[in-house]
Amino acid sequence: MFFIKRVKIRTWEIGLLFRDGEFKGLVEPGTHSYFDWLGKIRVDIVSQREPWLTHEKLDLIVKSGVLTGRAVVLDLKDHERALVWIENRFSHVLPSGLYAYWTGQKNVCVEIVDARNVRFEHQELKVIARSTMAQRVLDVCTIERDRVGVLFIDGRYIDTLTSGLYAFWKGQSDSRVVEIDLRETMVDVGGQDIMTSDKVTLRLNAVVTYQIVDARKAVSQTDDVRQALYRETQLVLRAVIGTRELDTFLSDKDVVAKDIETNVARRAAELGLAIASVGIRDIILPGDMKDLMNRVTEARKAAEANLISRREETAAMRSQANTAKLLADNPVLMRLRELEVLEKIAAAGKLNVFLGEKGLTDKVVNLL
Repeated sequence: MFFIKRVKIRTWEIGLLFRDGEFKGLVEPGTHSYFDWLGKIRVDIVSQREPWLTHEKLDLIVKSGVLTGRAVVLDLKDHERALVWIENRFSHVLPSGLYAYWTGQKNVCVEIVDARNVRFEHQELKVIARSTMAQRVLDVCTIERDRVGVLFIDGRYIDTLTSGLYAFWKGQSDSRVVEIDLRETMVDVGGQDIMTSDKVTLRLNAVVTYQIVDARKAVSQTDDVRQALYRETQLVLRAVIGTRELDTFLSDKDVVAKDIETNVARRAAELGLAIASVGIRDIILPGDMKDLMNRVTEARKAAEANLISRREETAAMRSQANTAKLLADNPVLMRLRELEVLEKIAAAGKLNVFLGEKGLTDKVVNLL
């Protein structure tokens, strides 16, 4: 008949009966007929295979009490969130609001969480964080290996977080995690024009190796700890080298580097840093000063060579004087020396002896 409305509801479905816009109750599975000659009856059929009951008039349905024992009803306050597990598998996270889940077809488990604890901790955090809906209500961050995260909530320092996965509720407070690398890092301090105490301008390149040991200080004391260390090293270089003459600096570079490291380390500790080493990599002198130093070095080396030559000559003359004195005091040694000389001459070639003085022959014969 024209005024009869028939509704068929399957076993996994449920009907929501409305008459003239007012909710009147649930319609069980089966075929139902309604006399509706004014067109004021409406039956909305919903599936219980999808446990989440969504309807524009959900508040009226919940208020009627018909869902008691048939659905899980959640009325989440502003500070509450809900974790929903369906068939023992995580499904999604719910923000504040009114929700209902059918329990007839599938097993639904709900866990309510207080979002006033801004940091969200859960043993299944990795699974929860992968949910699309979770990303709408949670700020998720991952701190990598060899790093830490400095946590601030509403501008106040809360904790220093080790590497791992963390999540924070959105909308409750302003949470911020500043990630800090704890590995050793180098800062090149290049192209520093510095004047020594004897008015020589030189260009210096240095390198500083440091490590962050107090992440909170490194974040709180300055907006850029690397840039702050760079500036402090510049000032220390000028202070230490500016009080030394060029020759002193060049001859004691290791001592100067140690002095620089001590001064830099003192300031770095206030920034939460530990200095591993400070090294002077390059020293660049002006062209005219370089030529002058080359000439000085050349003159110094020439003087050293001349001094060594004089020492050798003096030693040779002293040796000859000692030999002469020894031969003069020992005639037998003198004769032996003469025989050695004659032997060398005879071995070298023919020996011709011309004698002109009487009696000299006998002397030579006696000598031989």
